[in-house]
Amino acid sequence: MKLAVVTAGLSVPSSTRLLADRLAAATVAAAGEPVAVSVVELRDIALDITKNLLTGFPSPQLRTAIETVTGADALIAVTPVFTAAYSGLFKSFFDVLDADSLVDKPVLLAATGGTERHSLVLDYQLRPLFGYLKADAVATGVYAASSDWGSGEASGALQRRIEKAGAELASLAGGRPAAPGEPEFVPFEQLLAAD
Repeated sequence: MKLAVVTAGLSVPSSTRLLADRLAAATVAAAGEPVAVSVVELRDIALDITKNLLTGFPSPQLRTAIETVTGADALIAVTPVFTAAYSGLFKSFFDVLDADSLVDKPVLLAATGGTERHSLVLDYQLRPLFGYLKADAVATGVYAASSDWGSGEASGALQRRIEKAGAELASLAGGRPAAPGEPEFVPFEQLLAAD
């Protein structure tokens, strides 16, 4: 399985990247099969994204990031929250993707922010965006506030949400039906028994 992780954190180190890494690890642990993880740090290609929005031509680095995301079997998308919404850099990256490039792709939605007040960004900002892109978002989204990283009890609750969401993504990606145009293998014995 190929897993792409898009993270839009701006600082180094970034709590957004930390959450992305923990979500990827939980998905890999739950997958039960080898998983190749590729991380796309939007901070590193921010100028390329802006130039693409202005010119319509992706740089080689942006083209690689786009191919990583569109060619993956599953996606983890993590954004920091600014003014009660996903970051402009996060939205701009998904704006440069072809509108049909994420159709039926399993995706885990996550966000980080300073307070718990922004947790609704998952349902009121991210789900509509990925719904428009026709991606298949798992039921559990993960929001991590600053307080989730501090105390043992809060970080334990965060870890449980991470593991639940990772398991849902691994299950959805692993149980996907054959892609359109790809023949489904049916054992010969089963074909004979159909009569």
